[in-house]
Amino acid sequence: MYLTAEKKKELIKQYGESEKNAGTPESQIALFTHRINHLTNHLKSHKKDFSTQRALLKLVGKRRRLLDYLKKNDIEKYRSILKNLGLRK
Repeated sequence: MYLTAEKKKELIKQYGESEKNAGTPESQIALFTHRINHLTNHLKSHKKDFSTQRALLKLVGKRRRLLDYLKKNDIEKYRSILKNLGLRK
């Protein structure tokens, strides 16, 4: 299992406003990023797994849309999440 309940709570607590609030864009972006990293590592060893590749592309699109939403509504939170997750150089 790639994401345990403890790891999920830790990510939500770190990026959301509270540990119960998993609906904030920041916590969703953090969860998507964790899953994207997991799928990327999976695809490095299983190059012909095209269903996983499609799922990865869909997740990247979802994360991109959430980042665009966050950038439009609160630029400071956008910049802090990019820095914390290391999404940009």
